Amino acid sequence: MLKVQQIGWLGLVAVLVLSGCASSPESPKTSGPDHSSRYTLKQDRAPSGNFDVSGLQDAVPRYEPPRNAGNMAEYQVWGKTYRVMDSNDGYVARGVASWYGEKFHGHKTSNGEVFDMYSMSAAHKSLRIPSYARVTNLDNGKSVIVRVNDRGPFHGDRLIDLSYAAAKKLDYKSRGTARVEIESITVRQDGSMTLAGKPFNPGVMAPLAGSNSAPSDQQASGTGLFVQLGSFSQRDPAEALLARARDVLERPMRVRQVTTGSGNFHRAQIGPFNDETEARRAQNLLESNGFSQSIVLTDSR
Repeated sequence: MLKVQQIGWLGLVAVLVLSGCASSPESPKTSGPDHSSRYTLKQDRAPSGNFDVSGLQDAVPRYEPPRNAGNMAEYQVWGKTYRVMDSNDGYVARGVASWYGEKFHGHKTSNGEVFDMYSMSAAHKSLRIPSYARVTNLDNGKSVIVRVNDRGPFHGDRLIDLSYAAAKKLDYKSRGTARVEIESITVRQDGSMTLAGKPFNPGVMAPLAGSNSAPSDQQASGTGLFVQLGSFSQRDPAEALLARARDVLERPMRVRQVTTGSGNFHRAQIGPFNDETEARRAQNLLESNGFSQSIVLTDSR
């Protein structure tokens, strides 16, 4: 039973809102008043129709003054104590993401805002709210930026609950859950940002994993980073390797021909990436799918 005297009414709302994630089982019954009637639907679900997320933009990180709502030092849900972080700076974690949708659409989140399943938002048990985070689906490499304004999920080993729209953009809405990496985004009063503790500028982010755009001439010949899967004396093996990689990761790819003192070689490469964080993330995803000989290098190598 949630200790109402510790967390307050808004915290109670958080539990009710987040206890019925779309892929979750029925919420366990608790003693006290029955608040379930505040929701029209008993089970969560996706909205009817086919909501198009192709043009949906990520949440735009901006400075927001610290708030008390939803940020008590600790709170209890179903007898378990959770602690809110003093700071989100440097936070990186991997785990299971779920999502929530129509059942909670229009109801209040833990900090008193209204949940919109069509927005790029999320719920987390311990990140300070509101805040921002980049979430990457480790199964397909796609990333989104969300605004964290709610508490949860409180079922099993789930690490974060994304809105219906954010989950659909990460392409796991139909499966219910996905393995993800969460990186906190901190925005200071002067507008400068950090991503997991490192300087960050969303304006120069590498394309999302779902982007099919080809690299520009400037990128292709500049100082961008590439993940190289292999180097061959013939072009066909390099092309075949990239064909396999496209089943894992949807990013610009190329076969680069180079001449060295040992002869001509054809290098199977993915990129460019604008920073090492993006390149390493792609490399980890590829290695987890059997591409064990990859290296990260610059365009000049």
